[in-house]
Amino acid sequence: MKKPIKNNVYWVGKNHWDLREFHGSEYTTARGSSYNSYLILEEKTGLIDTVYEPFSHEFVKNLASEIDIKTIDFIVVNHAEPDHSGALAELLDLIPGTPVYCTENGVKSLRGLFHRENWNLVPVKTGDRISVGNGKELIFIQAAMIHWPDSMFCYLTGDNVLFSNDAFGQHYCSELLFNDLVDQGELWAETYKYYANIITPFSHLVTRKLEEIKQMGLPIDCICTSHGIVWRENPAQVIEKYEAFAAGYQENQITVIYDTMYNGTQMLAENIVKGITMADPLVNVKLFSASKTDLSDLIVEIFKSKAILVGSPTVHNGVLYTIAGLMEFVNGMKFKNKKAASFGTYGWRDVASKSIQTQLKEAGFEIIMEPISANWRPDDHTQDLCVAYGRQFALLTQ
Repeated sequence: MKKPIKNNVYWVGKNHWDLREFHGSEYTTARGSSYNSYLILEEKTGLIDTVYEPFSHEFVKNLASEIDIKTIDFIVVNHAEPDHSGALAELLDLIPGTPVYCTENGVKSLRGLFHRENWNLVPVKTGDRISVGNGKELIFIQAAMIHWPDSMFCYLTGDNVLFSNDAFGQHYCSELLFNDLVDQGELWAETYKYYANIITPFSHLVTRKLEEIKQMGLPIDCICTSHGIVWRENPAQVIEKYEAFAAGYQENQITVIYDTMYNGTQMLAENIVKGITMADPLVNVKLFSASKTDLSDLIVEIFKSKAILVGSPTVHNGVLYTIAGLMEFVNGMKFKNKKAASFGTYGWRDVASKSIQTQLKEAGFEIIMEPISANWRPDDHTQDLCVAYGRQFALLTQ
């Protein structure tokens, strides 16, 4: 059943309540997600994006119950990732020749994903526009690398609706649909998580794109995302939040992440936390075991932090795989404006703490202290040194 968004714009997507993982197993989705597709019913009928392929038949069937499929004049693919374009093949089998508007890179993506050479793919660029009738137009805005090279937005004049695809979205499922109707704590938690895990590497492009949209002078009354809710009440609030996110976002938080084999590295971590708290009682210090905490949730905590410490025992002349995986992911995030240090334990050779330090530096963190490490199990003296280390770290981040 289609749901009204504004005037002749409707939501025709799919809510995926029991989705618990996304991008393989990389991103946990405890609150499910949605695949948002939008129908424009003006003098022309247009469809903005589709849904994930497993739901393609259901999507087309539901769409056919709302309109005559053959009346669709055009389709817009803002981003060709399969969770947005999955129903395209089934749809175009019913309406071959229908123009599909996408970027030049979108053409490449769709050809590579579907191998359909006969599709009528129409490349567009920023400023291109098509009429939908009744004095309204759809304006296209390229948004490369937010978050794929093929990404774009489109904007419906008259109604002032921005179809932003993955930008401003969340993996969050709700039948309430609109930002002013859902639980605000849940909404913002998922908005933070989505930006931290998916958009962060492209923050410099977010800043540039938001400024470009401002320069275009487009009033925005409603933001229709490709996942999660529709921002209809004060949509500027999420734009302002993205501006802050993209500008080296940090809160007064220090996050300590470790993994341990026989609790030695955990002892170091706990004593470092003790020292941080002693030196700065107001800082929000958090301690996480990498083996017991979801990776995508750890990324959120790093995103919010002004500084982090990462620790591991030395094993196989390296670090534990949980820390290795975390550091590989962190390296791709391109975090800005964050400080760091490392720690670890070892038996025969001190490798882990130095290796983590190198990886933190390569990932763009400012290293403010040399690593601290313990040979074998930390004794009382070593634990006292870790407390002092935490105190000094806290002072250097104030």
